[in-house]
Amino acid sequence: MLILNPYFDIEDDVVPWLLKCRLTPLDENDLSTRPSRKELQVVNVEKNGSVLYTWKGMKGTTCIGAYDPHNKQNKLLYVFDKEVPVISCSVNMEKTLLAVSFLQFTRRDLPFETLRPVSRCLTLLLEIHPVNSTKVLKAVDSHVRVQFVYPTSDAKPFPENHLLVISEDGCIEHILIPVVIEEGYRATVHNPDRLHKDIVVEDILWAQWDTQGQRLFYIAEKEENNALLMCIQFYPDRNYEKLLSFPLGFSLTVTKLWLINFGYNSFQQQENSLELLNLHVFTNRAGTMSVCYSHPVQNLGEFTYSVILLHYGWKKTFIVSLEESDHYLTSKPTFINIGYYVAVYMPGYFLHLINTQHPNLACHSLFLSGKDAKVSPWNQQHHILSLSDLLLDYQFGKMYKADLDPKLLMSFMHDNKLDCHQLAAMHCAVLYLQNNSETEAQIIHWMCGLPVSGSIDLIQEFICGTLYKKAISEAKIVDKLLPYSSLVNWDGEIPGVTCRTEIISLSVFKDTIQNLKGFWAELNRNVEFVTNLECFHNPWHNNSSRRIKARLYSEMKVDEKANQHYRNILENAKTILSKVDTCSSEQKAVPLFQDEDGHQMVLIGLMVEKLKEYLMKYLQHIGKKKIDVIVNNYAVNLLECTWQIIDKIWKKYNLNAHILCLANREKVNSAELVVFRMMARVLEAAEGLVLPLPPGYHTVHITLGARCLPLYTLLHYIDLGVLHPTERFVTKLFEELDNSEMNERFKFSIGTRIPEIIGQKICHLWDHPVSSSCFARIHVKTLLTELYTHQKSRDFSIKEQAPFESEFLPLTCLTRVLTEVEEQALNRLEESKNVDAKFVEEIALKQTLTFLGLENK
Repeated sequence: MLILNPYFDIEDDVVPWLLKCRLTPLDENDLSTRPSRKELQVVNVEKNGSVLYTWKGMKGTTCIGAYDPHNKQNKLLYVFDKEVPVISCSVNMEKTLLAVSFLQFTRRDLPFETLRPVSRCLTLLLEIHPVNSTKVLKAVDSHVRVQFVYPTSDAKPFPENHLLVISEDGCIEHILIPVVIEEGYRATVHNPDRLHKDIVVEDILWAQWDTQGQRLFYIAEKEENNALLMCIQFYPDRNYEKLLSFPLGFSLTVTKLWLINFGYNSFQQQENSLELLNLHVFTNRAGTMSVCYSHPVQNLGEFTYSVILLHYGWKKTFIVSLEESDHYLTSKPTFINIGYYVAVYMPGYFLHLINTQHPNLACHSLFLSGKDAKVSPWNQQHHILSLSDLLLDYQFGKMYKADLDPKLLMSFMHDNKLDCHQLAAMHCAVLYLQNNSETEAQIIHWMCGLPVSGSIDLIQEFICGTLYKKAISEAKIVDKLLPYSSLVNWDGEIPGVTCRTEIISLSVFKDTIQNLKGFWAELNRNVEFVTNLECFHNPWHNNSSRRIKARLYSEMKVDEKANQHYRNILENAKTILSKVDTCSSEQKAVPLFQDEDGHQMVLIGLMVEKLKEYLMKYLQHIGKKKIDVIVNNYAVNLLECTWQIIDKIWKKYNLNAHILCLANREKVNSAELVVFRMMARVLEAAEGLVLPLPPGYHTVHITLGARCLPLYTLLHYIDLGVLHPTERFVTKLFEELDNSEMNERFKFSIGTRIPEIIGQKICHLWDHPVSSSCFARIHVKTLLTELYTHQKSRDFSIKEQAPFESEFLPLTCLTRVLTEVEEQALNRLEESKNVDAKFVEEIALKQTLTFLGLENK
């Protein structure tokens, strides 16, 4: 599922340059003399991506070089006139200063492998632009790491440099190095004998350097059985500040200092993995902070690890049942940061992609095992180190960036039958992968072939995920306010994985990271949103919206001028429809947005209104205009997303607008039925979320149904409310079908089921008794409505319900008269001949007065 994209290969990116510049004693024509892995070592990676490496130079020298991955160029930084085993090195941003720590030995013939940690370590500060003086920073009997603090990428060069010096005794020092420029180009250290030093922290057993964020994480056990995770933030314009102190809830059992992301020390003795604390902290710009650590192996049949989501207030512990494997089970899986997920990889056993931004539902994380749990290419696990967002294979001198493999992801999504795996894979593809129309088409085609059964509506998930991704790309501030999933809860099981969730305290953030910018501001915002669970629900997916929708549907029968709210709803809808990109409609296979649909207009306007109210509740500070833009774009994207789904389905089965002809219903192929069923599933998904469909959707859908369904099935779908006879469809029905006996029966069956408001508009198109009945109903209803209004104005005591409801109409006598009229109608007649308006008026008035007891008044 994961693929390692090459970032740096010392064999390809460095060796050709060394041979070309004759910086090595090797023979360019003799491949057997090419540098070995012991002679070429990656030492460190700086914030700007520069890779620092060492090699054995001419005449027994040791050289330090830097590779710039942006311009793919190498640069020689410094040459020692003798062979020295470099432990650690770091270069400042301007590449004018180099800090190096290395081992010293007195016997030149002593192999490096036999050197013990008690060997004397020397730490130097070197001026390298140009090469000038040398300053000894530390001379001790244990290994020392060095790391320059980098300013932000857009900041001006430091007038002073900041260097961290990390000793194995658990002490981290901060050294301030002022720099002066002489003769316009010579960078020298000002007053090197009086450099300011201070101790950042001491007595620590674990530390990690966040290269990109320039943060120092460390653990100090100041309380009994409760290790504290702390963080110090370094700034480009001032020194540093401690911003985090979080209790991890367990005690440290290690005795050796374990350093993460402080480069790679090839001369460090490899400690027993059981004694090392396998813990990583991962952050990203979205304001997430995840602490991942593995538990000691107590049972060979299972493995346990935990992920603390500090931005979410949860600690999730996963117990994994291990299947038999040829691989050796280690106690230390590799944790990999790939932005949206944290990958937990145990080669030969499992690969888990834990969703760190939406961790509340386990079905949004991927849990892979067996043949699916592979990372390509991956060598022996103990040769891979996780360095921030990079992976270092120190045996072969290669570096990688881990990323999801779209092909493997799509293959897993297609082949797997479990709902949880299907959802997790699709959620990952929609939200994590870059915008790719081909990938979206593959997902839509895959959903077409899935059975209707299942506990998860994947079409709803696709719509929600697509809208969420587009919304946060336009306005990231809404990432916690808009739904990324249609699921509110999920109680399914993940095969082979047990998850336990614990609530952790978030009070530590509220007191320490206020009024800050960047990552810490985002982290604080995430924590604040977590405290309000309403933020994680669909803002319009509730019973209130359904009730308002039903009321607005009823108000459609009333003159819109009589209801200001209804007019506002329609104005919202018109605004959205004016922004939909219909310019490319010629490239679309399915003809939507070509007729008015009152119901969808109501839904569009209602969604816009409710979403604006919802966002105003939380985002008043960004202003009404900004919220209007966010909501309008969201509604437009929704309509275009639905259009896209249907259009790709039509194109898959080679359908076009020409098939929407009712006159040739006998020329129907099986593809039309497949597309009809898929459109029914999209309709069900939209109605389940109370979301609008593009105007014209119901017309296209019922037209397909009229072509490919038997009449009794079509009528059954209409009666169930799956299909909706629209004015455009009924007009096509009357205009395109001739007056054959079969077509008359077909039109009659549909005509008796059309809504009254549509019947009033199209009844004149059909020369059938049904049209006469429609005229009579309209005329009588108008008279009785006027009578009811007149009687009510005179304060007569009558029933509260309107006299023109079904139990008042038709009255017994009126029913008999209309039935007789309809039986006598054979051909299309003028309205005055079909119905005796005067007679109907008299009968209706007489029967109504009798019913109301007003006949003698």
